[in-house]
Amino acid sequence: MYRFFVCFLAGIGAGLGTGFAGMSAAAVISPMLITFLGLPAYEAVGIALASDVLASAASAYTYGKNKNLDIKNGFVMMVMVLIFTLVGSFAASHVPNTAMGNFSVMMTFLLGIKFMVKPVMATKESMLAVSRKRQLVQSVISGMAVGFICGFIGAGGGMMMLLLLTGVLGYELKTAVGTSVFIMAFTAFTGAVTHFAIGGIPDLYCLAFCVASTLLWARIAAKFANKASAKTLNRATGVVLTVLGAAILIVNYVP
Repeated sequence: MYRFFVCFLAGIGAGLGTGFAGMSAAAVISPMLITFLGLPAYEAVGIALASDVLASAASAYTYGKNKNLDIKNGFVMMVMVLIFTLVGSFAASHVPNTAMGNFSVMMTFLLGIKFMVKPVMATKESMLAVSRKRQLVQSVISGMAVGFICGFIGAGGGMMMLLLLTGVLGYELKTAVGTSVFIMAFTAFTGAVTHFAIGGIPDLYCLAFCVASTLLWARIAAKFANKASAKTLNRATGVVLTVLGAAILIVNYVP
């Protein structure tokens, strides 16, 4: 019963983060499984990535159905992310003491505050005003940056993508989240397969309940997000990210 409660609670946080903000489930599920269930870190990350796959895919479907998904630029970014994640991982293997595991957590917390204090109010009209050539160049550069950072420090992909899509490419929030979860579905699948191939089959009980809970709450969050106004979505996203960031910091540092 205790394991079920931990997995269900982890899935709630991961699902809401994914559905509202395109956040990687690994940022929530991994520390909870490691801290409260004592799972090995590598196994916990594999379970989190597997949970991310269906949750991100389901969220992307919901955003796409509501025309809040840029597949063309998203595909370009995805290819760059996958390639430069490998480049970042290679670079990290040659640099000693790159202990930056708290990067994703702090970014989650600070980005949440940012959405509440300074909401993203771009519109689809302002997005379409940017030339396709410029969008393509920005997508390539952004994908390279996200991929390298993910590979180098092992975290922060979803948050980096959301930050770049809204801050650099000028996406309105719904399209930014929809495009982010579209990319994350593929990157999470690649990561999960790699983890299971190297580390073997994880705890199936935790895997099943984490996947189910994350999927359920991601669907709920994505449906709400696509019906909400830009102002409401910014506030909801900000609250979810701030609470999750603070909760993960507490889990990591409070004995």
